Amino acid sequence: MSEQVQTTEQGRGVTILVFGILSIVSLGPILGIPAWIMGLKDLEKIDQGKIPASERQLTRAGMILGIIGTFYVILVLLIVLPIVLVFVAR
Repeated sequence: MSEQVQTTEQGRGVTILVFGILSIVSLGPILGIPAWIMGLKDLEKIDQGKIPASERQLTRAGMILGIIGTFYVILVLLIVLPIVLVFVAR
């Protein structure tokens, strides 16, 4: 017979996914960094069997979106801010 592993915690996959989506749409690093950190912690717990494996895809997707949202805002600031400063200085 196969042994069934009991999970002890509820996953936060949906919350992480929502944070990741919002980081791309509007809030950037404000929710992107928490999505990234929460995603890493939950993936570790999934690997340890503390959270159900069914949460893996939502958690991974949210974490990736959080990473993208964070770097997108940083990239935009690095490109747009110097341009704006050049035009304001004129």
